[in-house]
Amino acid sequence: AATKLASAEKLMYFCTDQLGLEQDFEQKQMPEGKLLVDGFLLCVDVSRGMNRNFDEQLKFVSNLYNQLAKTKKPVVVVLTKCDEGVERYIRDAHAFALSKKNLQVVETSARSNVNVDLAFSTLVQLIDKSRGKTKIIPYFEALKQQSQQIAAAKDKYEWLVGRIVKNHNEPWANVSRKMQNAPEYQDYVYLEGTPKAKKLFLQHVQRLKHEHVERRRKAFLAALPQALDALVPELDEIEQLSCSKARKLLETKADFPKWFVVLDETPWDATGHVDDVDDDRVPFDLLETPAAEQVYEAHLEKLRDERKRAEMRRAFKENLETSPFVTPGKPWEEARSFIMSEDFYLWLDEAVYMDIYGKHQKQLIEKAKEEFQELLLEYSELFYELELDAKPSKEKMGVIQEVLGEEQRFKALQKLQAERDALILKHIHFVYHPTKETCPSCPLCVDSRVEQLLGSRFTRNPKNQPAEPGVDRLNLVILGKDGLARELANEIRALCTSDDRYVIEGKVYELALRPIEGNVRLPVNSFQTPTFQPHGCLCLYNSKESLSYVVESIEKSRESTLGRRDGHPGNLPLTLILVNKRGDAGGETLHGLIQQGQQIASKLQCVFLDPGIGYGRNINEKQIGQVLKGLLDSKRNLNLLGERKEPADADLRVVMCLMCGDPFGADDVLGPVLQSPTCRPGGS
Repeated sequence: AATKLASAEKLMYFCTDQLGLEQDFEQKQMPEGKLLVDGFLLCVDVSRGMNRNFDEQLKFVSNLYNQLAKTKKPVVVVLTKCDEGVERYIRDAHAFALSKKNLQVVETSARSNVNVDLAFSTLVQLIDKSRGKTKIIPYFEALKQQSQQIAAAKDKYEWLVGRIVKNHNEPWANVSRKMQNAPEYQDYVYLEGTPKAKKLFLQHVQRLKHEHVERRRKAFLAALPQALDALVPELDEIEQLSCSKARKLLETKADFPKWFVVLDETPWDATGHVDDVDDDRVPFDLLETPAAEQVYEAHLEKLRDERKRAEMRRAFKENLETSPFVTPGKPWEEARSFIMSEDFYLWLDEAVYMDIYGKHQKQLIEKAKEEFQELLLEYSELFYELELDAKPSKEKMGVIQEVLGEEQRFKALQKLQAERDALILKHIHFVYHPTKETCPSCPLCVDSRVEQLLGSRFTRNPKNQPAEPGVDRLNLVILGKDGLARELANEIRALCTSDDRYVIEGKVYELALRPIEGNVRLPVNSFQTPTFQPHGCLCLYNSKESLSYVVESIEKSRESTLGRRDGHPGNLPLTLILVNKRGDAGGETLHGLIQQGQQIASKLQCVFLDPGIGYGRNINEKQIGQVLKGLLDSKRNLNLLGERKEPADADLRVVMCLMCGDPFGADDVLGPVLQSPTCRPGGS
């Protein structure tokens, strides 16, 4: 049945908790007459209102209920503003509802949006009995549940914002458009509204910006020590300057723009420079911050420490040089207590002093050895009566040591007796076998150095070396093991004419072969003989063992020609060749030998020839021709082709005498002569 409702102003409106704002909302005229009403929400304000008596409100509500009860429609008592509710008012309201046929009571808060939907759903259930009974939850329990729901929704929304927003310059409009279909965004907006969602977004953006600024600040502060090291590395320049005066000094440096940037606006973190990740120069106004001043003070302290440590190193070196307890060969453990003081340990680690001591000991030992060598030269008569094999007996060594024992230069090597005895034996060997190898100054022997100078001067001047007309001679060493050298030599000879001549590029050469398969240190296997001056060497191998033999032989040849800077025996061009065993089909073994050969060729700086040369008349003449042509080209480049002419009789001959150990080296004496364009070698 229709119910007649009346209102003083005949208006329907929603009102906030402040009076006088009704006009801010849409106003709707109530219809005249009766309305269809299915139920009533009887609202009771349980907050403490100004100039309002709750008992009078409750009396009014009781009278109102008596009128509503006549309609026989369901009534639900709604306690409003429970977020500010007074406990007594709430108890009285429940007692009122209990006295009126046990009315349903729902505690709500429109501001916190707690139980508002529950109030309407409770009334709907009373109107429509077919619906399930609604469970009424007390306000504080509902508030707790809602808070948990909001907190969960907030966490999910913040996760969504963190996943989408990585840049602090992202605008809200773009981000909200990206999130509008995401359930995390929709749930949070439903619970808390768009303004709060935007507020959380702005907080996230602010946090991103703060983190970005802090990263940039740390990067600038980390680069500041390098800038100070580059611009003001000297302590004397800034030791008396404050940080503000040091800033003015920095601006005068030529490299100042390389390390710093002066911004038109300040502070730097409020300018575009904070987002310019390509420009890592330090904002100059950052130097005015306390953190930068600490970096400057640390720079000063570091320079002071470095100066002090340098002073300690110098003092320690001076202490070593003047201390009578530091002798050649004395271990650090024995000398430490005599030369170290407490101040030394305050500034440097013991490892630093040990390094300085080690270098000083090396200088002491070298000097002591040189002086001992001079002592041996002064007592040359001690070594005249030794046998020719230069192996002194124990008795003779005892006599030598007894004679030299009173000399201070002998005693200086007291802690290095083994090295001292070795120097004596080396000196004896030199007396009876004076060569570059046994020279006490080796590898700085004058003979070796003269050979280097002459070689570097004349081997690079082919214009000065006219070749003799007629047939040129090509001397070739073939180095191999277990018959490789002899077999290949026979194959090459088979390609020559009866008088051992071979045609290369249309020109006839006399080809002399010297196969070597044994120990190259023996005269019979020497690369060079009085009648054979090699122009090139073919190195053959077909196994790891034969390759090792080639490498060892080349190294032994180098040892016999010490002093050559290029490392090759007599500048001899080398070609390394892998030859196949008869019937070898290749496979992994062949592939491994090729790789090893290439590595050795790179080490020896020579040519490597891929497999292809075989035995038994299968010789590839084209490959042999290529090898010989390559050696011939190297021979020409080294100016070894042809014999040198004896120069004409000179009007002036100069004899120079140089001795190993002289203060002036061979470079100083021979340099001006060799630089003359008219200088050329003689025949010897």
